[in-house]
Amino acid sequence: MRYMLLIHSNEIEEAGMSEEAMGKIMAEYYSFTEELMKSGALRAGDRLRPTTSATTVRVRNGERLTTDGPFAETKEQFGGYYLIDVPDLDEAIRWASKIPSAKYGCVEVRPIWEMEG
Repeated sequence: MRYMLLIHSNEIEEAGMSEEAMGKIMAEYYSFTEELMKSGALRAGDRLRPTTSATTVRVRNGERLTTDGPFAETKEQFGGYYLIDVPDLDEAIRWASKIPSAKYGCVEVRPIWEMEG
């Protein structure tokens, strides 16, 4: 079954980290990603640029409206994801708990709604 692991963290806190601290976290991410790739469970994954580069699109009464930034202000921002294919939720949770940002942010585990056809 496919699961999306949605990584949330405080990008302001991350921006304030020392180069050494950020380097350590990135090394942990490279190691985690390599382990996930070797397991055969990884289907996709990417890091996102900060929310300052986001644009939110809405359509109201047939009119397209755009707003700079994310759709809502929150303490933690969506910063990246992994799409994995594993046997069950327990395995998805096991992988999510290994994501480095889970130590200071959170990882939302969502099953993919498989569409027919």
